[in-house]
Amino acid sequence: LIFFLFIILNFNLYAENNRYFEFDKGIIALMYHRFNEHKYPSTNIQMSEFKKQIELIEKLNIKYFDPKNFEKKFNQVNSEKSIMITIDDGFESFYQNAWPFLKNKKIPFLLFISTSYVGKNGYMNWDQILEIKNSGLGTIGNHSHSHEYLTDFTNENIIIDIKKSINIFKNKLGYNPIYFSYPFGEYGNNFKEIIKDLDFKFAFGQQSGVIDLTKNPFELPRFPINEKYGDIERFKFLINLLPFQFKEILPEEKLLLSHQNPPNVIVNFFDDQKNLNNISCYSNENNKWRKSNLSFLKENKLNILINEKFTTERGRINCSLNDNLGWRWFGIQFVISEN
Repeated sequence: LIFFLFIILNFNLYAENNRYFEFDKGIIALMYHRFNEHKYPSTNIQMSEFKKQIELIEKLNIKYFDPKNFEKKFNQVNSEKSIMITIDDGFESFYQNAWPFLKNKKIPFLLFISTSYVGKNGYMNWDQILEIKNSGLGTIGNHSHSHEYLTDFTNENIIIDIKKSINIFKNKLGYNPIYFSYPFGEYGNNFKEIIKDLDFKFAFGQQSGVIDLTKNPFELPRFPINEKYGDIERFKFLINLLPFQFKEILPEEKLLLSHQNPPNVIVNFFDDQKNLNNISCYSNENNKWRKSNLSFLKENKLNILINEKFTTERGRINCSLNDNLGWRWFGIQFVISEN
């Protein structure tokens, strides 16, 4: 009996570890902003390209993930790949151009609103937001009040800003959303803790990667889609990506002070992960994308060697691995402080 209990317990332990790698296809969150506003190429997608992307998703028979189910299903293995559409800022061009198309296709999506801009020139108003909410297709998320570079704020002023947005949402919607999107995808540990303390359940950044049950619910990745990074070949590649799981990334603090730049980056993987020697990473240190030098401190402990400082507002590292199931991917984004 003891022998069989030992076998069962070890099988369950193996299954617990194994679930992280073998079967989870993940949720790919796509991030959009403007539609048919060609003068803003870094945040715009032309509707002709957007329609091609949706056609490709349908052709590949990939299902859409309804954000309303996110809280219920976040801690589950996703045996089928799914895609979640997210839109930041609430530009009027989304309402005029993309919303009728999504409504006709009955595609669910998550719309993040910065409350200070609602009703201003170029932005949606509350009647339009409520129309989307009441349609059952659009889930509303909080994108702060001011949409400022909040990592530059004191904790007190971050709290003031977010509480202002919470009060407006409660007044206009009757509740505050459980979803938060960091402005510019920027956050530090203090910002994350504030969002947790204000009763949000999930927060999204702008680092690339595939969501799975090992990801921190307050550091959820998304793939930005725009004119520069929205061509159909790149899009086809990224919607076929698989989760790249890890235990933790160090430093945990993603807001780098000047004396911490460049950071000493360590990725701790799970014990049963395979093919880690096939991993490749690239970083934009010194504002030039280059292949990073890698070394394993232990079998599942990777050191990503960043030799030069990050010189732009955000330091980025992207890592990928091609195994027998396909390409796996995760990204890291650091916010570079001038202090």
